[in-house]
Amino acid sequence: MTIGPVLAAVVAWGLLAVPARSGGGDVDASAKVDAAVEAERRAQKIPGLSLAVCRDGKLIKATGYGLGNVEWNGAVTPQTIFQTGSVGKQFTAMAVLMLVEEGKIGLDDKVSQYIPASPAIWKDVTVRHLLTHTSGIADYAGDEGPMGNGVIDLRRDYTEEELVTAYSKMKMDFAPGAKWSYSNTGYVLLGIVIHRVTSMFYGDFLQERIFKPLGMTSTHIINEADIVPLRSDGYRLLKGELKNQEWVSPALNTTADGALYTNVLDLAKWDAALRQRQFVKPASYKLMWSPVKLNDGTTYPYGFGWNLEDKGGFTAVSHTGSWQGFTMAINRYEKDALTVIVMTNLDSDHCKPENIVQDVAAIYLK
Repeated sequence: MTIGPVLAAVVAWGLLAVPARSGGGDVDASAKVDAAVEAERRAQKIPGLSLAVCRDGKLIKATGYGLGNVEWNGAVTPQTIFQTGSVGKQFTAMAVLMLVEEGKIGLDDKVSQYIPASPAIWKDVTVRHLLTHTSGIADYAGDEGPMGNGVIDLRRDYTEEELVTAYSKMKMDFAPGAKWSYSNTGYVLLGIVIHRVTSMFYGDFLQERIFKPLGMTSTHIINEADIVPLRSDGYRLLKGELKNQEWVSPALNTTADGALYTNVLDLAKWDAALRQRQFVKPASYKLMWSPVKLNDGTTYPYGFGWNLEDKGGFTAVSHTGSWQGFTMAINRYEKDALTVIVMTNLDSDHCKPENIVQDVAAIYLK
């Protein structure tokens, strides 16, 4: 069930909802969810927010709250387009697993096998290390990245070769497999690996092999030059005043660390595919949702593009994302067959969508 864009004109700061389609318990929970989410949205000063709740792979609630465009008073609906930020990493991870099953990539292959220009310090880095953030390759957005010494300039376009050269200048944080440390760099490199293996831009691979088969018609790589119906705007708070997002170069909005447009309706289709174990074998899903094993035999609660932790007292596979004035969170409670997705248009310095997800999940998980 979807909601036509015409209805967006009749609500500014109100709600649009897809009614729950399961038992009375979920219907009763829906009103509680609306009150809790709207209260938290106002407390966090989030301009607009979109929510989806899925039960057993079926969409039971999809709602828009607030404004997707503040300047034009454009209300958020379930169809409103947001940016995923790092939640997009799970699609990159799935693409890699698909290619692994096809025999085109080996999880323990050295990255240099696919990227010959890799520096000597990456000689022991494998595809598995990149997927699990255990490569030791520094995060380009960390101390040595755009907010640090300027390894990457967010206002400049780069080719894949230029990105590899820039990343090669960063020191390793630790030996591959020794620790866990979040690295956007690793997932950018995975996108390059996909390109080298398939001769397709990773975004085209996702479109052909995942988005189109699932009917995710609103999901694609970010392109701010395109005309995108129902696209929301990203915002940040500067000294308490709402401002538009900061500009990022077009090329850096196409990398495999999470540069996607989508909406909660499409993500509900993705959730259903995960629930049904589409695309890869059950063994690959188990691998994707298993904690990474470090060199010393200990584990860290992260798989391939997913966090593996208790959320509000309930076990979930989850991830958050933030980029260009957008934040989002998705929690999948496998044991309870419940998924909660929240997408917002406020920067991560001031918005915590994962808190909203947990609040909503607690209403349903009793």
